[in-house]
Amino acid sequence: MKATDDVRRAMAPQGVLRTTINLGNPILAGRDPETTRPHGISVDLATRIAERLGVELELLVFDSAGQAVAAVDAGQADMGFFARDPERGQGIDFTPPYVLIEGCYLVPDASPITDMTEVDRPGNRVVVGKGSAYDLFLSRAIQHAEIQRSSTSPAVVAYFLEHELEVAAGVKQQLEAGIEEYGGMRLLPGRFMTIEQAMGVPKGRDPLAREFLAAFIEEVKSEGVVAELMARHGIEGATVAPQA
Repeated sequence: MKATDDVRRAMAPQGVLRTTINLGNPILAGRDPETTRPHGISVDLATRIAERLGVELELLVFDSAGQAVAAVDAGQADMGFFARDPERGQGIDFTPPYVLIEGCYLVPDASPITDMTEVDRPGNRVVVGKGSAYDLFLSRAIQHAEIQRSSTSPAVVAYFLEHELEVAAGVKQQLEAGIEEYGGMRLLPGRFMTIEQAMGVPKGRDPLAREFLAAFIEEVKSEGVVAELMARHGIEGATVAPQA
């Protein structure tokens, strides 16, 4: 889809493409340890979109998905990178996904829990990152266990250990990093959800904006750009979403 003047106005009505970047998901973005600048797949894709539109890019960087969603909902950003979710869909129009990520459970090594079906039981406390995709999902799915929330997704494992909880839920790679850092924990086999990472624009925005992003996503998937960016940033355990 060509970046016509109409598309440019739909995507960046102020002449600058304001894009949220969520540091809470290490698959998508992080900070360079030397420059502290954000980097990652979402930053690279946002840069390509701005270049195609011929406008300046303004990165609005947040520590959690909930903060990034709120910025788009409030019209403070023109687009963002999010996991698709029905609740978020009330204020955001999503594109098809470009990356699929696994949501998994973590338990102490000594836990009697060996299977995901044993998590949702009375007496179990499950910590999630506040406002994350798996928070929204598990808030609907969990019927018997108690859900607790850490301030951000990267804080889940530390919260889990500090409060001596039964289960932690999150992005597989983030939980694996916690195991490597602290030890004494294990992942339960399988996944409780597949997290569909997509882009989104504020609900009510000119439909050309979503159409442009949706076409862009299909293009970068089919041309191998997403796979190339994942390899460049050393992302393992995630997969490129299939063509819509």
